Amino acid sequence: MTAQAMNSEVVTFEPAKPPSQVGTALPAAPAPARAEPTSTFDVIDRLAHATIARGTGGLSPAALALALLDWQLHLAISPGKQLALASEAIRDAVRFLEALAHPHPVYGTWSQIAPAPNDRRFSDPDWELPAFNMLAQAFLLTERWWQSATTGVHGVARQDAAITDFAIRQGLDVLAPTNFALTNPEVLRKIIETGGGNFVGGVHNWVEDWKALVTGRRPEHGFVVGQNVAVTNGKVVYRNELIELIQYSPTTPHVRPEPILIVPAWIMKYYILDLSPHNSLVHFLVENGFTVFMISWRNPTPEDRNISLEDYRRLGVDAAIEVINRIIPGQPIHATGYCLGGTLLSIAAARLSKEKPDCLRTVTLLAAQTDFTEAGELTLFINESQVAFLEDMMWQRGVLETTQMAGAFQMLRSNDLIWSRMIRDYLIGERQPLSDLMAWNADATRMPYRMHSEYLRQLFLDNDLAEGRYRVDGKPISLSDLHAPMFVVGTLRDHVAPWKSAFKIHFLADADTTFVLTNGGHNAGVVAAPNEPWHSYQILTKLKDGLYIGPDEWLKVAPKREGSWWHEWVTFLNAHSGEPVSPPPMGGAGNDGNALQEAPGQYVLQH
Repeated sequence: MTAQAMNSEVVTFEPAKPPSQVGTALPAAPAPARAEPTSTFDVIDRLAHATIARGTGGLSPAALALALLDWQLHLAISPGKQLALASEAIRDAVRFLEALAHPHPVYGTWSQIAPAPNDRRFSDPDWELPAFNMLAQAFLLTERWWQSATTGVHGVARQDAAITDFAIRQGLDVLAPTNFALTNPEVLRKIIETGGGNFVGGVHNWVEDWKALVTGRRPEHGFVVGQNVAVTNGKVVYRNELIELIQYSPTTPHVRPEPILIVPAWIMKYYILDLSPHNSLVHFLVENGFTVFMISWRNPTPEDRNISLEDYRRLGVDAAIEVINRIIPGQPIHATGYCLGGTLLSIAAARLSKEKPDCLRTVTLLAAQTDFTEAGELTLFINESQVAFLEDMMWQRGVLETTQMAGAFQMLRSNDLIWSRMIRDYLIGERQPLSDLMAWNADATRMPYRMHSEYLRQLFLDNDLAEGRYRVDGKPISLSDLHAPMFVVGTLRDHVAPWKSAFKIHFLADADTTFVLTNGGHNAGVVAAPNEPWHSYQILTKLKDGLYIGPDEWLKVAPKREGSWWHEWVTFLNAHSGEPVSPPPMGGAGNDGNALQEAPGQYVLQH
């Protein structure tokens, strides 16, 4: 597919072809959020920004410099804050020196400061040895002082304060005593146990990673799509330029008449929801008597630079619904969206509420945001300077590469996702065994320039969807038009879609809303297989005419339950479904199911 083809004069969404056919022309996208260069000078600027981005990992140095300058100037004219910081530093230093000069007969660990509950860097028992414990406390005291220095400075813009705190925290994380062989007791113990052999293993791991980086080939991890992950039986019943639609084979003699459509995020491959058989959400739904359809997105290339967010709606959600309506005519759909796919689904559902009010029976959002005013630390990378910088980088390449997106998410949890892995791989010389979820996480995708620019500007920067300015087919839509019963899942430790942000659907949609807060993060909280004992959740339903309560109050009153939230979802779906019927044919009446391509299809295999 060429850029010229995508800029053709097709302005309407063509009806989807029958499931046995493939290939649908992309409709022309609306004008990009930022206009194409109009002069040679503009091209020079964009090329310069794109070149700088290669060295900064896509981060705007201007955005960081402005934030640091805002903080420094306000701190410089705040003598009271300076005195408070000096007092805190002196107090901590005196107490620390006293602890060194007058040790107790029985050493008391973490006497000055203890790691935060979510800080696992010092969890090994060796960090309770006196010398290493005092070293760790000195570092934690330094971290606490810098946090005091970067917060509470009167007059600093909120986002600038957050960027400054984040940037200094990243710098301190580099200097943590856990990151150096001579100050990490776990590494020293490994040196004694192996006679230094751990460094031989570390060098081997480093060379292996370097080769993978240079060649683009991932190290072998034993998980192969279609062999031991993404193995639920099904057929590809439809394909166009952007999606393959998979219909999964029934495993029960009867199924609920209303099918389920799952819209995953196109930032990653769909099989997060169809991992190994024991933790596959798709497999779980099929076993519980549902007909399940899944969208598998194509991995875009630089030639797809002009695919828009509207194209993802038309050729993704709309096309899938049209095909499902032909395969199972006369039945409304349980529509489900995960992460970015949930945001897109909410847009499509708001439009369908006007044009086809009976099209959707329920709407389920999994770790998805519809209001972006409190989108967590990810918003540190989303301001005018940063978005413009990303746009120039994507303009040159045509896509946002997988490394840029993965790097941003890793920085949000650098201690867990960067430094702890480097210590384990390179200093201790041991690889952590890869799980299916980790293998999926490494199977990243690209994002088209135009789509990602529109997403960042219209949703993150301007919050158009929540505030009624987002336009579909030239007309504004409102989330208040969502009336179908909703099942919304937030995850407690979500760094991508914070649960309090997902919770805002309560006052945006006009629908009965069942909200579930599950333990775990953005991925592990959603992939909560019932056979895993460590899952728990809270759940509460708000009727559309019921009184609103805020997220903090919700935490206090929502019942807490042990186990997987998957069972609650099945109960919800059953309550809004008809009596079981015979399963529909694969691909619809008149199609030879044996002639259809087997799941997982072609698009999920693209790199």
